[in-house]
Amino acid sequence: MPAPELELSNTIPKIDAIRDDEEGTPNQGLGRQYSLPNKKESFLSTVVTRNCDADHFENHPTTNNRDGIGNQPGSMQRRSRRTRVTVADSSLPCPKVELSSPAEAENISNRNRPEENDKVNVKIKLEDEADSSVDTGPFPMEFTPSKLSRLVDPKSLQALTELGGTDDTLKALGTNSKHGISGVSSGTATSSPFSASIEDRQRVYGRNMLPGRKSLTLLQLMWIALKDKVLVLLSAAAIISLALGLFQDFGTPRQTYTCGNGQICTRPPVDWVEGVAIMVAVSIVVVFGSLNDYQKERQFRALNDKKEDRTVKVIRDGAEKVINVKELVVGDVALLEPGEIIPCDGIFLSGYNIRCDESAITGESEAIKKMPYADCLASEADGHLGAHTDCFVISGSKVLEGVGSYVVIAVGVKSFNGRIMMALRTDNESTPLVTKLNYLAQLIAKLASLAGLILFIALLIRFFVQLGMGKPQRTSDEKGMAFVDILIISVSLIVVAVPEGLPLAVTLALAFATKRMTEENLLVRVLASCETMANASVVCTDKTGTLTQNEMIVVAGCVSARAKFVRLLAETKSRTNVEDGQESREAKERRVDDFLLDQSELDSILNPGLRRCFNEAICINSTAFEDIDKKTGESIFVGSKTETALLRFAKELGWPDYHSTRENAEVVQMIPFSSEKKAMGVVVKVRDGLWRLYLKGASEILTKKCTRLVVISQPGESVKDDEDDDVETEEFDDTSREDISKSIVFYAKQTLRTIALCYRDLNSWPPKGLDVSDADEVPYEMLASDLTLIGITGIEDPLREGVTDAVAQCHKAGVQVKMCTGDNVLTARSIAEQCGILSPGGVIMEGPVFRELNDREMLEIIPRLQVLARSSPEDKKILVEKLKELGEIVGVTGDGTNDGPALKTAHVGFSMGVAGTEVAKEASDIILMDDNFSSIVKAIMWGRCVNDAVRKFLQFQISVNITAVIITFATALPKTQEDSALTAVQLLWVNIIMDTFAALALATDPASPALLDRKPDKKMAPLFNVDMYKQIFGQSLYQTIIILVFHFAGEHFFDLRSDPNDQSVEMNSNEKLKTLVFNAFVFAQIFNSVNCRRIDNKKNVLEGIHRNWYFITITLLEIGIQILIVFVGGYAFSVSEISGKFWGISLALGFASLPIGYLIRCIPNPPVERFFYKIGLMRDPSILPTERPNISGDSLSDKPNVDLFHGTVKGFRNLCRKRFRESSPIEKAPSTTVLDGHAA
Repeated sequence: MPAPELELSNTIPKIDAIRDDEEGTPNQGLGRQYSLPNKKESFLSTVVTRNCDADHFENHPTTNNRDGIGNQPGSMQRRSRRTRVTVADSSLPCPKVELSSPAEAENISNRNRPEENDKVNVKIKLEDEADSSVDTGPFPMEFTPSKLSRLVDPKSLQALTELGGTDDTLKALGTNSKHGISGVSSGTATSSPFSASIEDRQRVYGRNMLPGRKSLTLLQLMWIALKDKVLVLLSAAAIISLALGLFQDFGTPRQTYTCGNGQICTRPPVDWVEGVAIMVAVSIVVVFGSLNDYQKERQFRALNDKKEDRTVKVIRDGAEKVINVKELVVGDVALLEPGEIIPCDGIFLSGYNIRCDESAITGESEAIKKMPYADCLASEADGHLGAHTDCFVISGSKVLEGVGSYVVIAVGVKSFNGRIMMALRTDNESTPLVTKLNYLAQLIAKLASLAGLILFIALLIRFFVQLGMGKPQRTSDEKGMAFVDILIISVSLIVVAVPEGLPLAVTLALAFATKRMTEENLLVRVLASCETMANASVVCTDKTGTLTQNEMIVVAGCVSARAKFVRLLAETKSRTNVEDGQESREAKERRVDDFLLDQSELDSILNPGLRRCFNEAICINSTAFEDIDKKTGESIFVGSKTETALLRFAKELGWPDYHSTRENAEVVQMIPFSSEKKAMGVVVKVRDGLWRLYLKGASEILTKKCTRLVVISQPGESVKDDEDDDVETEEFDDTSREDISKSIVFYAKQTLRTIALCYRDLNSWPPKGLDVSDADEVPYEMLASDLTLIGITGIEDPLREGVTDAVAQCHKAGVQVKMCTGDNVLTARSIAEQCGILSPGGVIMEGPVFRELNDREMLEIIPRLQVLARSSPEDKKILVEKLKELGEIVGVTGDGTNDGPALKTAHVGFSMGVAGTEVAKEASDIILMDDNFSSIVKAIMWGRCVNDAVRKFLQFQISVNITAVIITFATALPKTQEDSALTAVQLLWVNIIMDTFAALALATDPASPALLDRKPDKKMAPLFNVDMYKQIFGQSLYQTIIILVFHFAGEHFFDLRSDPNDQSVEMNSNEKLKTLVFNAFVFAQIFNSVNCRRIDNKKNVLEGIHRNWYFITITLLEIGIQILIVFVGGYAFSVSEISGKFWGISLALGFASLPIGYLIRCIPNPPVERFFYKIGLMRDPSILPTERPNISGDSLSDKPNVDLFHGTVKGFRNLCRKRFRESSPIEKAPSTTVLDGHAA
């Protein structure tokens, strides 16, 4: 039968998978159906349509041999992913099948093409040969790296079966599912059949890192810079000039002139100097530009290395450890947690409810459930293995929910994601500001080229006119040299006018800023975010860990309803609410049985059964663990700060340690924490016929689900010593419920986070009467009812030092701060008041109520919304979207997996470097390495610093461009000789000053708090503001006037008379005057660079200059080089030594740029602004950067968006009465609105 023809089809019928049994017989009708994802969902997807007749597949066995796995003659390879399909209805055309694996697509499309199969087999053979060449040393490499990596590309359950399944794979890799790699820690015994060091594993299977991107060497960068068209043209002209100069100097008789005493002197042979000088100047331009590019690449390479640096949890020597992701090796048993981005390929070992998002890697749009290998085999045998279920963990995928472990089988370039990343490597991205400046540079380059062309044509016309008139008299060599001089001066003008330093300025500013931001705990992942934060107008921040220290500790709480405990009671009696003076007498009588004790005395009121229950509710229902701090050597808890606080609480009470408690527990299901549930849980088997669900979470939510509470002993009563697992309970009546509610409110007002600990006993598993499709996964909603309350813990998380000042700085900078937190209203309000977020007129809302508002109500309330309590990540995302609709530039913080959409939606997303999940970090633009809100203020400050650096450079560059072009035109055209006030070599030196040196000096000003003294710029604000325009035109006018005046009238000013009997006097006078003009022009640029350090109307241009050593060093270097040029430059620069008088005049004319700049700043802006607006240089003044905000009590209400409230006060009040009435946060899940600081 001929090979079927490949074709594309748009029809996607319902299909059944053909699967092969162990003997290789096609097995149909098992009921597995595949949903085919859209082609656009994965950039790796390959669409292949084949003749899908079942007989065809039966008669054409697979010939592609891959390690002998599943390719026996006459058999068909079993695949866990879609490979071969049949149409359920034979009348339908063959379906379009999407294959998400590159190897799978290659295998299918080439199956019946022997030549392609030969290529694949050769490729596999080469991989195997490469594996065989590895020096394994003592490591008995039973499975090669390539063989292991082929397990997941494509996913092949059959291939894993032929390797012996999970058990044989673990044995071959010298690891253990419970203890991980053994013998890697000092003093630990190995439990594996052999011991292989980490270095052995890395040598055989590779390191978990991609090889560094090949960067350009300095010589390569120089070659790229030298290929610039303008520099090539100038170099060619320099070579011609050099050739003609050498010919005139040494190939023809030297010219003579009359020197002193009527003697005849011969001109020195210096015509060759100009060509050499130009070539040297071009070389210097190339070298400096290349060095800057090289330094920039190094900084960005270091930044990328920092971005890829993260940690992962593994089990080694039987203990959980935190290691750098680059230290992962094949054989490691790594742990999975929600929000993690999987760093390598592996085989799933065990876990609970693990679902992964593989859409970015394989194109699967649905979450993939992970099951152990044995369960997958059993489900497949029963015909119940779902289409979105497997036992393979793919690098680059994201853990959506669940916890578990897997063994690493492929790392680095051998992993699935590693191969993709190597194939898709791209250069560093270009930021919007760089793009905008590139466009501006191209526009200026076109204008400069036009100016150079006009000058060339004008000089060329004059040259031909002179030739026709025969004046001046020239030899043929002189005519050739004159033409070359015209070309050189025109090209030099283009070189000076083209602002090649413009993109360099912004890249240097970004490189400098990102490096300094990293030192200040800000890791910039997306360069554009650094620019965007300059104009941020709203920051939506989390509370825990961002505004607070995230150093949590249990300081108060209650067991049952009556026993109130306080940490260090003698020192902190204010923590208790046993005696509340504001309560009524009736309430006190109802609570007469309440009692208070120190936290360390809790054991005195807990019987062993309740103590065990309390401890298990903390230790088993947790993913935190204890580790050794590498820096201090002390024991610390690692994980969620809430969980570590509870583990520390249990440890201080001397209860059984968490490790032994977990080892002795038989866990049957885990319920990971989610922001929707506000809780997490675990189900354990206590004994035959008894299972227990432990839950912990938001107190006001879980207490509503409680119907009973534990019974405790009174102080002084004897505690039962029985070891029974049963716990005595009683009904959770209204009195106890009111008592618990008041305790929660009391703790919340003290800014304590309240966590409820509950349990529920079950007589069977899964619970009887529940409609459960999968016995291993009982839905949370079916379990979280009829709970028994153990107690409430109050966890303290104090405010970070400096947060209040940071919030005040944001307000001063015109940036609103809105707090989004999962805590209840009372805790949120207390924290917001402490740190200054909540101001008079501000609004507090709860997430569920916020979600119910329609669009109009949201747009009305959001400008005054300052705190969103009990909010979910979806609420945060909605808030960000609405703020963007109002025209705000929004920054948002997030740490959880579900925060990803909000982080992506915001203009700038900030993730937490300490508490943040990998998914959140991947979705963010900037990582707060210290999780500190104050770092966001620094980001705003540095963003403004970058934008200001670019504007400073623009102000300086355009001033020089205008002046240089006008001077060159004005002085070259009137002269009979082909030169101008500034020679080509002098212009190239000026070009170095205005491009490379200026970019380094002005782009490296450090950020200062003064940058926060103004409101953010509007989104569409132009690069040039009125202050910059004033300085550009003012300085250009001043410099042009002084240069032209001294060039044309300098002889009269300084009485430089010529002697007809001594031509040397005239030559010397001309050289001195040209040196004076050149010197004055250069010093004018040097002092104007100081003037350009400010782009506003403030007068002190020296402010903060002592903190920028780059600027000081470069300025001194420019001055030193200029002095050296004047003294030794000679013929190369067309200068001569000048007297002290001329030095003083040069310095005075240059220094005058500073007082000129001061006077320009004294000119009021409004009339100038209106003038520029009329002539079209500026847009409407309303979009220009605003002035410093009015720092008053109403500073948050003076934004234009608040005008939405004008005329709608009555409607707003009605809205408040309707939706935001204050009530008990425990019983009615309230919302709270704060108007003028009081609850409404």
